[in-house]
Amino acid sequence: MLSLLLLTGAAQAQMAVPGLDAAHLAIVVNDEEANSVAIGELYRKARDVPARNVVHVRIPGKPHKLTAEQFARLKEEIDSKLPHDIEAVLMVWTAPWAVECNSITSAYTLGFDPEQCVKTCSAGRPSAYFNSPAPRPSAAAAGLRLSMLMPTESVADAKALIGRGVASGFRLTPATAYYLITGDKARNSRAPFFPRSTTVPPKKLAIRTLQQEVLEGAQDVLVYQTGRANVDKLDTLKFVPGALADHLTSWGGNLLGTEQMSSLRWLEAGATASYGTVSEPCNHWQKFPNPSVLLRHYVNGATAIEAYWKSVAWPAQGVFIGEPLAAPYRRAGGK
Repeated sequence: MLSLLLLTGAAQAQMAVPGLDAAHLAIVVNDEEANSVAIGELYRKARDVPARNVVHVRIPGKPHKLTAEQFARLKEEIDSKLPHDIEAVLMVWTAPWAVECNSITSAYTLGFDPEQCVKTCSAGRPSAYFNSPAPRPSAAAAGLRLSMLMPTESVADAKALIGRGVASGFRLTPATAYYLITGDKARNSRAPFFPRSTTVPPKKLAIRTLQQEVLEGAQDVLVYQTGRANVDKLDTLKFVPGALADHLTSWGGNLLGTEQMSSLRWLEAGATASYGTVSEPCNHWQKFPNPSVLLRHYVNGATAIEAYWKSVAWPAQGVFIGEPLAAPYRRAGGK
């Protein structure tokens, strides 16, 4: 069923239309952080992002969280410096990752949602971009600008991350998407959306949905999605360039926290993009990447930032991190 879905005429038509590219991506650099400046320039050169698309701001002290007022000033400054045709923004820093109970990426893209902070476990505000068929963000909604963080804890790690994203576009690599149904029932709320095990020969892709606690020793990981507070054995895995990985838990988006596994661990293990929530979301599947939606858009040529954003129905609390332009299944257009 999924293999047929991936190859529908609509999907092929979507692939034929160029999606997000470097010309329409902005890089926001924090001049208060040397790593941000260095990594921003590395990324600009690697992806040939026009110099006019680079915005410089100052956020002193690496605060983990901004108030709504602080964020409003920051967003106004960023937007005032952006070319009018920008469709996505890459914020080159680890912190801040939150605006009160919202993630900074969702606050930037969809606007700060104060109602979510009244009770963080309540339903979120629906995203009009969820599962959108639009080939570009601007085609989904006027003025829509997606956003993502590129972590800056290590210049060497960021350089490797950028390299994986760029490498993902050069050749189609045989790979597997892994979905684990664990014994942690509370964190398996999206298991009904795991695709069934199958193969998709035209994409050189295998799909494996497994009932087990951890993935160990796999050397061809394109997608790894599971539900656990902490994910073991990451050091035994090999992720292919452009790999996406995330775990459904409350605090994955607390990027420098230790209470639960940070989503940064996925990037450090070799994934190219990830996602985690910055405040207690409870286990609404809508607040996390929908596995079938994510895979469908990614395999049909979307970039990592587009596929991840399209996969989350209520994204207010979720932060998107990684290399935005990774696109292993895009065969035309864009570097």
